[in-house]
Amino acid sequence: MSVKKQSRLRRALQARLKMRELKATRLCIHRSGQHMYAQVISSEGDKVLVSASTLDKDLRSTTTSNVEAAKKVGALVAERAKAAGITKVAFDRSGFKYHGRVKALADAAREAGLEF
Repeated sequence: MSVKKQSRLRRALQARLKMRELKATRLCIHRSGQHMYAQVISSEGDKVLVSASTLDKDLRSTTTSNVEAAKKVGALVAERAKAAGITKVAFDRSGFKYHGRVKALADAAREAGLEF
C-alpha cells in the first residue's frame, strides 16, 4: 500500500474514532476516480440509513467525476436524509482533503438542509 493511501486511512481512522466517541450519526463519503458515494450511517455504525451516489439512475446520465456531479450527490443524500428524519450529522470525509469534489458535496448537503 502506498504511503499516500496509508496516510489517508490513518486520518480516516482518527476521525471515525472521535465520531464513535461522540455517538454521532455520520455522513460518510468516498471519492474514486470515476464516482462519488455518500452514506448516512447510524451512530452505532452498524446500519446504513440513507445512501446516494453517482451510480444512481438519476445521476448516471451526466458525467460522474466532476464537481457538478458531487453537488448533485450532496443534495440528493441530504434530501433522502431529511425524508428519513435525519437533520444533524457529522461529516466523515474518509481522510480525503476538504477540497474540490469533497467540499462541493459537503456544501450542497448543507444548502439542502443537513447540519454538520
